[in-house]
Amino acid sequence: MGKSYERMDGRLRTFIEAQHIFFTATSPLDGDGTINLSPKGLNGSFAVLDELTVAYLDFAGSNAETIAHLRENGRITLMWCAFDGPPNIVRVHGRGEPVFRDDARWAELMSHFPGIDPTLHGLRAIIVVTAEKIRDTCGYAVPFMTYEEDRPLHASRFARETDESLDEYFQKKDHVASSIDGLPGLPLPLPPLPRTA
Repeated sequence: MGKSYERMDGRLRTFIEAQHIFFTATSPLDGDGTINLSPKGLNGSFAVLDELTVAYLDFAGSNAETIAHLRENGRITLMWCAFDGPPNIVRVHGRGEPVFRDDARWAELMSHFPGIDPTLHGLRAIIVVTAEKIRDTCGYAVPFMTYEEDRPLHASRFARETDESLDEYFQKKDHVASSIDGLPGLPLPLPPLPRTA
């Protein structure tokens, strides 16, 4: 039986922070638009900021659907499911916002991700989500699966990029500056990655 929560704390927060993967779902307002569902991983790239706010790092990739949908309407659902231990699925329905490299909030937000070297992954935005509804369900049909380690491929691919070459990479991709449905995506040219002290 599912249950609703007013905030992410205690057992719920512990469960969320222990997962190695989560999923994001967004969609445009257009009823015929493309719904996007993405897996997110990389240990240390997700943080609970407070009882109603979470954030995750948005790295270089082939598309920018989540960014485009959030810029248009802000709607997002995050989902975690237990692949080990007791069965559980947690969903956070809320409003999200992409915070880009040239935003004044960048440095403070990055302080929540001390284990991540942003130069290794082509970091392009920080997605901040404010929860409007928090729910869990049983997850009885989710299989047991074992986490081994993060894949090193993303870092090995994007660590060799400079700000300039990363911008060129994004400029060449069909669905980075605009979404599959033509919504504004990642603002280009890409601002330089702020240097940390």
